[in-house]
Amino acid sequence: MKKTTLLTLVATFVFSFSSFLCQSITNYRVSDGLIDNNVLCVDVDDNDNLWFGTQNGVSKFDGTNWESHSMSLDSGMVSNTISAIHAAGNGQIWIGTDFGVCVYNGSFWTNYNTADGMGDNRINYITESNDGRIWFGDYDGFTIYDGTSFTFFNTSDGLPFGGVEHITFDNNGDAWLSSGLGGIIKYNGNAFNIYNTSNGLLSNVVRSIAIDQQNKKWAGTAVGVSVFNNANNWVTNYTQMYLLPPPDTLNPVVDLEFDSQGLLWAGIYVDYLTDGGVAMYNGFSWIYFNVNDSLAGPVITDLSIDSQDQVWVTTSTGISKIANTPSDIINTNSKTLHHYPNPTSKNITIELNDVDYISYELH
Repeated sequence: MKKTTLLTLVATFVFSFSSFLCQSITNYRVSDGLIDNNVLCVDVDDNDNLWFGTQNGVSKFDGTNWESHSMSLDSGMVSNTISAIHAAGNGQIWIGTDFGVCVYNGSFWTNYNTADGMGDNRINYITESNDGRIWFGDYDGFTIYDGTSFTFFNTSDGLPFGGVEHITFDNNGDAWLSSGLGGIIKYNGNAFNIYNTSNGLLSNVVRSIAIDQQNKKWAGTAVGVSVFNNANNWVTNYTQMYLLPPPDTLNPVVDLEFDSQGLLWAGIYVDYLTDGGVAMYNGFSWIYFNVNDSLAGPVITDLSIDSQDQVWVTTSTGISKIANTPSDIINTNSKTLHHYPNPTSKNITIELNDVDYISYELH
């Protein structure tokens, strides 16, 4: 069953009726070809191949076939425990470990660490800017690799203590970094601007940042999501995207990702309850999925979305693929009707953003 948490809207009518279930969740584990069920990270390359970092190596999945990489199978890998993974635009695959990073060129792995100029060997996150530079978030700060040399930044450069958990880029090309203890960091290439609880952020423990098409920043924190507008001013907070049994309400966010429809997907895991799932926000309400909906497990570790808007969820007990979750918006005579989730197993919610009577025909 899908669960819906409604937000209060002015002049909104809400109706429910039956709908046919089209949405699907498919799970993958060692028995399917995955190298290890404890999956820590995931990324999608330009050919829609999935790359999974696990507790025991790397798995590549092309939708049919699996390919495995580990210290016993490959030369150059420095560890089987993969904390971060990134499929670069040039086809290379970068992995992060507690002993530095390794890059795979399709034939062999090359490793780099502090001896090569990195700021720290313990890697939290890897991504790439539009200019092709590779960015590494680590326990002390972050490092940028331009293809030739490494440049690192830490507290001595003005970063807050706590390292960097996640990195993304806004519409202006500025980098946004999430700190493990110090809030959100904006880096324009010259200076750092810090946003923390004094600016409206729910918590200074930030694990992920997603930026939408309006350049709004969505920060996933240890207790929920905080939203900042295009001018970087706080707008609102969400703390109950995934409903928990009372008195537990706050949602620790593991990762945030936008799909091509503008739907926001949040991976949530509450460690002291061993409870977690995936919540989707369509602009009106949060709809969530957990093990009762066939998700592979409650310990959510990472999310990635492929070109078909299939959501890949990694857990400590396997992988889940969530497919066929469109969110329809119908415009008729300047009046807007929203219905969601589509598809659903039982109920569908319709919101009419006007108070006049109007008839709609749904197909």
